[in-house]
Amino acid sequence: MKFRTTLILFALALAIGLFIKFYESKRPNTQEANRRAQNVINFERDKIDGVVIRNADERIELKRTDKKWRLESPVKDLADSNAVENLLFDLEDWKKDTTISAKEIEADKNRMAEYGVAKAKLRLKLQGPNAPPEVLFGNNAAFEGKIYVRLENSKDVFLVSQSIKNQISKKPEEFRDRKLTDAVATQVTRLSVKTAAGEMDLQKQGDHWQIVKPLRARADDQKVNDLIAQITNSRIAQFVADDAGDLHPYGLAEPRGTVTIFTGDKSAGSGPGQILQIGGVPEKEKDQVYVRFAPRKFVYTLPNKIESILSTKPNDLRDRHLVRFDQNQLDRITIDAPGKNKTVLARKDQNWTIVNRNNRAANAAEARRLIDLLSGELVTSFVADVASDLPKYGLDKPQLSITLSAFASENTAETTAGEHPLATIAFGKIDGESVFARVGEEPFVVAVRRSTLDNVFADPLSWQDLTILSFKPEQIHKLSLFTDREQTLIRGTNNQWQWVTGSGPINTVKVQSLLNTLASLHATHWVANAPAAAFEKPQLVITFTTSPDDKTQHKLTVGGSSPDGTAIARTEEHEGTFAISSPDLKALRADLVQPATPSPTASVSPSVGTSPVAMPTP
Repeated sequence: MKFRTTLILFALALAIGLFIKFYESKRPNTQEANRRAQNVINFERDKIDGVVIRNADERIELKRTDKKWRLESPVKDLADSNAVENLLFDLEDWKKDTTISAKEIEADKNRMAEYGVAKAKLRLKLQGPNAPPEVLFGNNAAFEGKIYVRLENSKDVFLVSQSIKNQISKKPEEFRDRKLTDAVATQVTRLSVKTAAGEMDLQKQGDHWQIVKPLRARADDQKVNDLIAQITNSRIAQFVADDAGDLHPYGLAEPRGTVTIFTGDKSAGSGPGQILQIGGVPEKEKDQVYVRFAPRKFVYTLPNKIESILSTKPNDLRDRHLVRFDQNQLDRITIDAPGKNKTVLARKDQNWTIVNRNNRAANAAEARRLIDLLSGELVTSFVADVASDLPKYGLDKPQLSITLSAFASENTAETTAGEHPLATIAFGKIDGESVFARVGEEPFVVAVRRSTLDNVFADPLSWQDLTILSFKPEQIHKLSLFTDREQTLIRGTNNQWQWVTGSGPINTVKVQSLLNTLASLHATHWVANAPAAAFEKPQLVITFTTSPDDKTQHKLTVGGSSPDGTAIARTEEHEGTFAISSPDLKALRADLVQPATPSPTASVSPSVGTSPVAMPTP
């Protein structure tokens, strides 16, 4: 075979292959072709960018721009995108029930007039690349819910469902978007409200809202978002007129108030906002109010609940939380009370230590309680918007300050090493059940519950961990109890307890209970400012050692009891006074002698009360 012939055959094969790939592969298969043949029209919905409906002399034109539908005629306004998209969805699935061919119609000239498609008053035209021909709607058929239609480029007539006709036979206003704005509440970054009473301006900073006018204060995020949602969720009640004419009849020439929302990066106030002006009340619709919405250049009526925005005061939107801070960043809590040692608590993972007491373990539950207390504390009243007279409220020299900080152990790209305050709370004078407070450099004074101050430990000792002793019961070798008498036991061979001081059968159950309680003794809380006389006559002293050759002696002293059943105590291992529970006290004061089984005639001895101890000899 000659080279030329081979080359021609190769080119022919290549051409056939390309034809199959780029043409035949795009042609619908038999099943798809049958489906498309049943459709009244075929089109690619995503490529449709216009819809024109003509009904006699009325023309409705809809255009898609930036993925949004707009009404272009007979008025310019936002279109109801859902209504337009639903129409396109239904057109995609609009099936022919019956096809009456052009030949059948040519055979009977009167049939075209019967179908009403020769000079159809109602027409639908889709616009865009490869858009289908215009659809002409004719008369209703004898079959219920059916109608005759034909395409502009064909004389065939189809019997189809009336559903499409019902959708496009609406009045133009039914294609208009009744949602006032297409802005979403989460997109709004600034809000401005102007009334005869003044102006209020709010801005979003990060994830939170701030009031910046007429005062600078933290705003309640939820309340501001609810206020914005009143605008973004508003539904138009009536389409009244465009805003090019006389606005006096609607009370909009001098509106009662103006609300402006800004979307996007408008934190500096630049760029146009969406302005809503609120005017008068229609005479016949007292539950509505006239509004002018500048972006749509039209006058509408909205439900009159929109008026509540105009009566909103700055204090209505203020954040009533005493302080706002990110708990995930909190690493340090510093409590400073004049005349007392400063307390510095540090967090590592879920544990807390007292930094200024050699990083001794702190009560993690109390630290968590304080954090929850501060983060949830609400202001009872806003006392002064300008903190110019601090001595009046005792805030020039606070009785207690709490500083919440983040801490970085080393320099990073984001921050330098050291402590970085998140917020500082100062507590001033007490006023009845309230106490005056101020957060950082915020320019106002507030009042909070006095109990908040009462629940902050000012003494570092009160922040100690509640674990008093941490041994294993089997570690205790020698044990002495001093109440109204002395009882001393020592662990002998085979771990059997023997009397050193005392006599009688040993109650091993009570001994083990005492060891279990003593070895892992926990306080219920630390007691600040315990009276000096509390331990003058202790009700119980326990000393113990933890090994035969361990000369170190541990000592627990229990003083007086409280009405709640607890008793104050102290050890030589800890500084400060703590309280132990009533069950623990009962286990520690147990009589270690096994009581004798009483005879039937034996009298019952009176119970031994709390008596001063026979103090151990040093």
